[in-house]
Amino acid sequence: MRILLITYDNDSFIQWFPQGMAYVAATLLKFGHEVEIYEQDIHHYPESHLTQYLNDEYFDVVGLSFIGGYYEYKKALLISEAVNSSNQRPFYILGGFGPSPGPHYFLKKTNADAIIMGEGENTIIDLLNHLQEKKDLKDVLGIAYSKNGKTFVNQSRPLIEDVDSIPMPAYHLFNIEHYRLLRMPNCTKSDFIMPVLSGRGCTFTCNFCYRMDKGFRGRSNEAIIEEIKYLQKNYGITYIAFSDELLMSSIGRTMSLCEDMIKAKVNIKWDCSGRLNYAKPKVLKLMKEAGCVFINYGIEAYDDQILKNMDKVLTTKQIENGITATLSSGISPGYNIIFGNIDESRETLMKGVDFLLKHDDGGQMRTIRPVTPYPGSPLYDLAIKKGMIKDIEDFYENKHTNSDLMTCNFTQLSDEEFYLALMEANEILLDNYQKRVRLDTKKTLENLYLKKDASFRGFRQT
Repeated sequence: MRILLITYDNDSFIQWFPQGMAYVAATLLKFGHEVEIYEQDIHHYPESHLTQYLNDEYFDVVGLSFIGGYYEYKKALLISEAVNSSNQRPFYILGGFGPSPGPHYFLKKTNADAIIMGEGENTIIDLLNHLQEKKDLKDVLGIAYSKNGKTFVNQSRPLIEDVDSIPMPAYHLFNIEHYRLLRMPNCTKSDFIMPVLSGRGCTFTCNFCYRMDKGFRGRSNEAIIEEIKYLQKNYGITYIAFSDELLMSSIGRTMSLCEDMIKAKVNIKWDCSGRLNYAKPKVLKLMKEAGCVFINYGIEAYDDQILKNMDKVLTTKQIENGITATLSSGISPGYNIIFGNIDESRETLMKGVDFLLKHDDGGQMRTIRPVTPYPGSPLYDLAIKKGMIKDIEDFYENKHTNSDLMTCNFTQLSDEEFYLALMEANEILLDNYQKRVRLDTKKTLENLYLKKDASFRGFRQT
């Protein structure tokens, strides 16, 4: 079958490589299907361009995958309208964490023919086989579909246990020269960066997370290193952004991967997401030796009771010790803090601000966003139970209008007090960032004019 996969425009100058789509594309190619990528993300095509393209070119299937979020939701509706307006409308499939928690709603809202819920590789092949053989879709695990004006949700599909069995992303179908221009912390202007997935899932269940897959399934060290070397050889990649929800899924796994990267002489910079309870000096020392330059930590709050409320399975002592150890190792830490979880207050918010100020190393500008109860998360279920959100339509159409605005108020503050506290916190953090920028710029000036620094290349933003 001839399949068009859409990489949607998220209004970024440099887009994040669409890994999920690339994995699906590789699987489709493995099973003999013809795949084309519609690069709205790179070329910023208007939706009318997609309609015309579908009018001019015949495809059996068109696919779109997106995550949860107000922007992604609105974009999906525009793309769906463009697909449905085409004269040669293909069979239309949605996928991703966006539509998966609410398949009935999204089928009706987008007029899609089917939604793949969860991992797509095995499901898409099964679905296409049923379409080719004109079989009823009721036996395809892991999908929801429309038929004769009604929607049906089938049983879920078991997860792919051996993630090494999934083909490597179909890099050759994508414009890697664009995606490798991605900028990440502590990269140089000459670095070429690409994301790599070292595993799927997470061992933790934070109440704000809308990940629907349970548990963690890691790729083998050999498969990860093979992919890195492939990217180095074919695309000149010098920096890997491990895109897992949690590369540091355990001390043992983290150290094993680092040891094998060192033995294989991969010689590449990389960053990852980590857990502060695993951020031990011996682990961090090995990560540094293996090329790690940045670890993005999900701190979320700096108050033990709030951490318990969000099922973070983390303490402020572990946070403090882990950040101190990370900085001591020479690796730059990323600090992620959100506000507005169950029973948070201005006082708990300011604890987070004080923590960020204390440990700021200038690696990133950090602000604090309100927590969002995305469909699929325990926090969303709580909001439904308490009557804060009526349903998924209410969430997307009325409540979740922007990621920097409150969706639901789980605190004891009034909405006005909530926003005033958040504004005060971010004013402090932004002032601190601007102060650091001014000091760094002043130091640059002094080195240039007082020390005659001949390595100076001009005050350029890029």
